[in-house]
Order: sequence, then C-alpha cells, then structure tokens
Amino acid sequence: MQTYLHEKHIGLKAKMVDFAGWNMPVQYSSILDEHKNVRENVGVFDVSHMGEVFVIGKDAEEYLNKIVPQDISKLSDGKAVYCQLTNYKGGIIDDLIIYKLKNTTYLIICNASRVDEDINWMALNQKGYDINLDNQSHNLSLIAVQGPKSIDLMHKLGYTADQNSFTIIESNLLNIPMYISRTGYTGEDGFELLVINEYVEYLWDKILETGKEFNIKPVGLGARDTLRLEAAMPLYGNELDETTTPVEAGLSWSIPKDKFGNCNGKKVIMEQIENGVSKKLIGLKMLDKSIARHEYEVYYQGEKVGIVTSGGVSPMLNANIAMAYVNNVKEICTGSIVQVMIRERLHDAEVVKLPFINKKNKVTRRK
Repeated sequence: MQTYLHEKHIGLKAKMVDFAGWNMPVQYSSILDEHKNVRENVGVFDVSHMGEVFVIGKDAEEYLNKIVPQDISKLSDGKAVYCQLTNYKGGIIDDLIIYKLKNTTYLIICNASRVDEDINWMALNQKGYDINLDNQSHNLSLIAVQGPKSIDLMHKLGYTADQNSFTIIESNLLNIPMYISRTGYTGEDGFELLVINEYVEYLWDKILETGKEFNIKPVGLGARDTLRLEAAMPLYGNELDETTTPVEAGLSWSIPKDKFGNCNGKKVIMEQIENGVSKKLIGLKMLDKSIARHEYEVYYQGEKVGIVTSGGVSPMLNANIAMAYVNNVKEICTGSIVQVMIRERLHDAEVVKLPFINKKNKVTRRK
C-alpha cells in the first residue's frame, strides 16, 4: 500500500521500505541528520499509515471504558489520552491515543500494523452498546510536525490557537479543514495534522516550503524509531504485545486506580498493581561500541534474566542504548551492570533510568 504522499517521497529521493504492508520512507538524507534536526529544529513526518477510527453514539463513553483501562469519563471535549486496548487477560492488543472531539464523538489513532486486529476486537466488544464504529483510515492522511521550532513553523502557517499537550482542535489552517492535535512520538513538542487525502500533498508542500527558515527536514521511519527510543516510548511488537500487560510495560501511570466499572483485563491489571509483576522494563546503556538488538538475551551474574526489546544508537547521547524486559528482582536496578549476548559474546551494559533523554513534549497554555 502507498500513502497519498508516496510520489512526494520518491521526488525527495527517499529510501523506501515495507512497513506493516505500507511502502514508507525510512530516510531521506541520513537517520542521524534527521534525528538531530528534530531535536534541534523541526522535522515533518508522513504518518498516514496510522489508523483512524471514529466511535460515535450515546454509549461511546461507556463502550470505550469497557475496552481500555483508562477512565474515558474524565475526558472533556478537545482532550486526549494515551491508553491501551487490552484483552481479557490484560494483554495489550494495541496502544492508542483517544481524542474526545465533542459530545459523543471520539477519535482513536491506532498503530498501522494493528488496525485490522483493533477493528475486529472493537467489533467483538460492541454488542449491547449504541455506537457506530467508523474506520476512516484509508480516507484520511496524517502529518506530524515535531521539534522545538514546530510552534514557530505552525504560527508562520497561520496557526493561532493556544493548545496544551494532548489536546485537539478543529481548524481551517491554510483554508484546509483539519484536526490539529498537540501530540507526537518523538519526545519533542509538536503537532499532528489530520486531513482528508485530497489536501495532503498541498499541505506537505506548504509545510516544507514555509519551514525552510526553521531548517525543516522531512523525516523517515528510521529517525522516528531512534527518536522514540531515546524518549523510551514503547513500540508495538517490541515492548508491547498481547502477552504483556500495561503494568509489566511500565505504563501503570496511565491507569487510574479509581476507575469505576469493569474493563477487559481489569482483574489481572489491578492484581499486578497491588502485588507486583515478575518482569520489568529497564533501560540499558552499552559500555562498549556494541549494539543490543531486538530479542538479544540479557544476563546477570551468568544467568539469563531477560530479553532486549529495542536497541540502537542514541545520536544525542553518542551512545548505544536499549530497552529490555528482565526479571523483577531488586538486584537489577539503576547502576547495575548486566550483559547482553551479541554474536555469542557477552557485552557489559549499565542499567539506566528511562527515558534516556529529557522529554520536551509537555506544553501548557501561555499565561
């Protein structure tokens, strides 16, 4: 499959790869340059492969509270929340952002690789609720504008709103009807612009043209992955899957303890919050030049204790970093030294706090 910006990527000489069935740009110049430019200036991403599902109807709030452990009743119009779509055992089918647009209309952003699974699970849980599931994934395009200069670029484009993080507004930027959310997947301040397909090429061109004075660069999936890794943001299929609960994934902060009613997997999740879990997600900084990759084994004092979920180079730390699930024992803590098995040799790594870099994605309204 191709996004509506496919020819734009080809024109920019992007290296294209298959990702979840989509032909997507992995890089335009270099992953290092694109990564640093997002941290220091501003980058633009085509993330139109993501899924967009609208939940509409008088039971929408009650229904969403059934399928995610977050408390959707606390959302007011224009607010968003990060959450997980959980199965009956508390395992994560996908991680989502849910936006309350207005009244009984909600928007769910799904991972590209999980749209079909999400829709199927949502439909299976729909019985008894007066709602409509409207999958608009193939009719909408999504552009992310991320970095410290993203706000300056948006103002230059005519954006005049004053939004907090995790909010969404309906707007007519550049005379294009769109939803603008203050969200992203980089750890930086930024925006995501959701438009119908016919407008996205014009919007992409205007962003790149207007962004020249802010040193904008188009950014591919390669830097998107290194950016989210530095910010310790989980990736489905790496840190998250249907056998891992939000508590095990270190996402307890996203689960209100005072939520009323039942949701899928609530019993397991609440028992884990109360009694603890057998595995935990940790950060690793390699102590040599080796790189820990997905599914490499982790050892402590000669015994296998876990597995790497994501790993690579941190351009901002000039170090090789990784996240890993390990046995939840007190001996493996910040400052501990563990080993990663790489090509049949053990390489030392230090356990470090997550995230690896300070996030700058929390913004509040100007006073």
